[in-house]
Order: sequence, then C-alpha cells, then structure tokens
Amino acid sequence: MTGKVLLGTSSWTAEGWEKTFYPPGTRPADYLPFYASQFDTVECDATFYRIPSVKMVEGWRRKLPEGFVFSAKVPRVITHERVLEDCEEDMRAFLGVIGLLEGNLGPLLFQFPYFNKKKFASPKPFFQRLKTFLGKLPEGYRFAVEVRNKAWVGDELLGILRDRGAAFTLADHPWMHRIDHLVEKVDPVTADFVFVRWLGDRRKIEETADTWDRLVIDRTEDLLRWVPVFQDLLERKLDVLAYFNNHYAGHAPASVRMLQDILVEPGAA
Repeated sequence: MTGKVLLGTSSWTAEGWEKTFYPPGTRPADYLPFYASQFDTVECDATFYRIPSVKMVEGWRRKLPEGFVFSAKVPRVITHERVLEDCEEDMRAFLGVIGLLEGNLGPLLFQFPYFNKKKFASPKPFFQRLKTFLGKLPEGYRFAVEVRNKAWVGDELLGILRDRGAAFTLADHPWMHRIDHLVEKVDPVTADFVFVRWLGDRRKIEETADTWDRLVIDRTEDLLRWVPVFQDLLERKLDVLAYFNNHYAGHAPASVRMLQDILVEPGAA
C-alpha cells in the first residue's frame, strides 16, 4: 500500500442505504462483506461509543477480504470524557480487542471535540497531554489525530505528531481550514500515511435531509480543490486513507463514487 488512495465511508450502515447502496434483500449481517466488495476501506464509528467485544471484532474480521483496511475511532471515554488522562487501561483494553483484526487493521483515530476556553485556556495543556499520551502508545499500530480548534493547527501540534509518527487528520469541517488554505500555511503531513475525513456541516445538512439515500448538495467544486493535494501526496509516495460522512453531501457512497471519477479525470468534472 504505497502511494495509493483508499476511499471509503464513515461506517458501513446508515438509514437509507438499504434502499440505494445495498442490493434489495441484503441481510444486515451481509452488509459488511458487500461493502468490502465495493470499497477498499471503512472507518468504524461504532468503536467511538464503546470498546467492542471480542466476538464482535472477530465477526468483522471473518467478513473482510485480504487487503481491506478497517480503520476505527478510539472510544470517546478517552478523547471526550477523560481527554487523555487516567485512561491507560481503557486504551490498553481497546487495543487488545481491535488488534484482533490483524492484517485488516488500519489507523486508529483520536477524534477530539472543539475545546472552549473553559476546558483549555490555551492549547499548551492539551499539547502536553497529547505528547505524553502518544509517547506511551505501543508499537505496531498506526494512529491519526483530529482536532476541531483550527487556531491550534501549527508547528507545535504538527511537530508533536511528527515526532511520534501520528497522522494529522485533514478534515473538511466548517470549523477547520479549507484544504487549499491549509496547505498554503503548513505542511500537514506528519506520518508515512495521510488520514482524510470529509465531515461536512451536520447542522446545515440536517435541515435538508433526515435519511441518507441520495446526494442533496453538489460538492464538485469542493472536491476539485483536493485534486492537487492528492497529486502532491501521491508524488511523495504517501498512502492516503480517506472517508466520507453522510453529512458531507447526503449519501457517503455516492460521494466516494464522485471523487473516484474526479481523480480519474479531474478536468471532466
């Protein structure tokens, strides 16, 4: 997996997908194998809410083909509730279970919320927690870090991630820098792979859609901004793992297809 773009979605189920993505009559138990026949990777959202059971992870593994990349969110007890303090046992338990995916295991995402001044008066205390926590993580796993405070994105944060080989997550989110603006300010590459998430504006799109069976926003112009970024990453022989959320445009699988077409023929879009 050198210099490749692997595209997928955030989770493999959502309300409405049974109508437009999965063939009629597909059993929920067969969703993951079908998904894996269509895309190269998935980001598991379920692990954000709780550490999965051994039985659950072994069930996922049995359904995955060789070469498929299964990324997963680190549980929120670590990122949101304890914010990297007094959670070593939780992390150890999570790694012990998610590691059962073996060769299918992809990067593990630390998705942090937006932190207000009450939580952190400045980014320094958070950076210190992050530096300490990442330094204690075991070898043999890949990690990505997403922050929602765009003013924190700079040399100090990126340096901490580079020192530990963790990927800075490129996130399309209304609170964050637009990708073309970001790459003008900094080199966001901090690992030997790149992690991308197209999240969109949850509040805005939920005013339009409550099921996720079709595209409701034309994001062609936004996606075209990513083409030169991806070209640069591939020229640097970096692997890119990238995931669409339904909130980006209304139907994540269709967003994947759209970007696949754009990357093949950028001018055609």
